[in-house]
Amino acid sequence: MEGVTEFLLVGIGGVLGAWARYLLGQQVNTDRLDTLAVNVLGSFALGLLLGVPETHPVFSVFAVGFCGAFTTFSTFAVETVQSFEAGNRQQAVGNAVVNLLGATVAVAAGVTLVAVLS
Repeated sequence: MEGVTEFLLVGIGGVLGAWARYLLGQQVNTDRLDTLAVNVLGSFALGLLLGVPETHPVFSVFAVGFCGAFTTFSTFAVETVQSFEAGNRQQAVGNAVVNLLGATVAVAAGVTLVAVLS
């Protein structure tokens, strides 16, 4: 795939992922739950997409663009640090564990589902 085409496909996916992230955040307006939801859902989606060759346009749009913009690792990190700095160390550790474990399990579930359905 040519560089410009791939660039545009990633950009399209990124816009869609950012919009989806915003809309989900509006629906799940609970402290940190929206971040957990997008990280787990995005990780599951990425797990599903890992069977697609990296050179395929679907991979560029959805794996790189959509999932990259939809998931919010940086927001997760900021929320965890803010909890820690506010003295909520147990909440900070819990947030880190739940996000990392949830996202890891979601990727594995996506990969497994694709393998079972193939």
